[in-house]
Amino acid sequence: MEDIRAGGGGGGSDFEDKLAYFQAITGLQDLDLCTEILAAHDWDLNLAVSSITSSSSSVISDHPVSQPAPDARLTDNRNHTLQPLPPASPGIAWRIVTLPFYVISGGIGLVSGAVGIAAWIAGGIVSKSLGVLGLYQPHGGFARDPLVPEVSPATAEAQAFLSDFQKEIGAGTSTMRPNFVAQGFMDALQRSRQEFKLMFVYLHSPDHPDTLDFCNRCLCSEDLAQFVNENFVSWGGNIKRAEGFKMSGSLKASRYPFCAVVMAATNQRIALICQIEGSKSPEELVLILQKVLEESGSVLAAARIEAEERRNNIRLREEQDAAYRAALEADQAREQKKKAEQDQLAREAAEAERKCKEEEEAKARAAREAAEKEADFIRKRQEKAMLLGSEPEKGPNVTQVVIRFPSGERKERRFHSSATVKSVYDYVDTLECLNAENYRLISNFPRVSYGEEKKSLSLIEAGLHPQSSLFVEVES
Repeated sequence: MEDIRAGGGGGGSDFEDKLAYFQAITGLQDLDLCTEILAAHDWDLNLAVSSITSSSSSVISDHPVSQPAPDARLTDNRNHTLQPLPPASPGIAWRIVTLPFYVISGGIGLVSGAVGIAAWIAGGIVSKSLGVLGLYQPHGGFARDPLVPEVSPATAEAQAFLSDFQKEIGAGTSTMRPNFVAQGFMDALQRSRQEFKLMFVYLHSPDHPDTLDFCNRCLCSEDLAQFVNENFVSWGGNIKRAEGFKMSGSLKASRYPFCAVVMAATNQRIALICQIEGSKSPEELVLILQKVLEESGSVLAAARIEAEERRNNIRLREEQDAAYRAALEADQAREQKKKAEQDQLAREAAEAERKCKEEEEAKARAAREAAEKEADFIRKRQEKAMLLGSEPEKGPNVTQVVIRFPSGERKERRFHSSATVKSVYDYVDTLECLNAENYRLISNFPRVSYGEEKKSLSLIEAGLHPQSSLFVEVES
């Protein structure tokens, strides 16, 4: 692997500014190392940066096709050693754009590599610097219509390149041309990854004398355009604009017309598969691209298979997750149903227990009330017996009363004739023959009821003297 570096430096007002600027330009993260480099150059930022980035020499083939009998032009190109760029430095923008990157050579006659995309970390500074240098002008110059969706500068630049290419290139020739995507470089690279294709890159140098002929004769030829459109994602950039200028530095373009084939790699890098410099015929360019496809087909196929396996794994995990969620929901539903049933049984058991307790309490209360009632009844019976006093002896002022009960039992007692009918009721209440509270005393011949209205009458007044027979009639 060969490390290729190019670029320059900048300046700062104090040590910290110089250190931060040095790190931004070189991409070095080791603070101690950066400090040592700057100190070794007496904190001269330009000299320090130049010492890091001035060694840019590499032998790169302009195309990877190995023919049994190549022509002299291909032989010359293959043996050509890239020379450093002209000594006239384009300024700070060039130094920022051409941050360090790596090119890995390998494969059968291919120049392959992983090109670092660290140049994008200073994209905003690049646009402003290019504007200062006159290399980049905002497209249009008018205020943006708020109704038109805002696009990124890279996308706007790609759209402008596509529009200019369609207007200026191919006049009087076939309408066939590569379908350059109207997207920024990184978006186009991501698109090629998603479509499992390599990306065909064309860097347009409008001032180069071979550019117009190459575009009309080669790029817009039917065979090449059809081949590129079927097998590649195409991206083009004008080197006089920001992103095209950055890519010319990142891809080390030294001759124009310039084309390259790249693909996405790991760790935020791009793999440089092939670069083609100088004018080519359509047939030569098709042969080169065919060779690239043949040698890269296994990589793309493996990526496609890996992506398909990844999708299948994702789909399988989703299905497993869905099945797990369904089983979990079913288990949860069963648990909820079981819990609901248990709760219902618990509520029913609690209700039954409550009712049983209420019934027991009611029975206990009824028994207590009955006992209290019985005790009260006995107490009243005793009180009434005491009020009656002793039974009088027979005499003219004594009334003989016979009491007959519904059970057929009869009781007999003597009362003073001046005693009231209520005294007879009190006597009946003292007996154990009757446990009813509501009853009446009646006589049959003639039938007379001695109810509540006659309880205050004396026995003489009630017509019960000197003797009488009364029946106990229990009221319902």
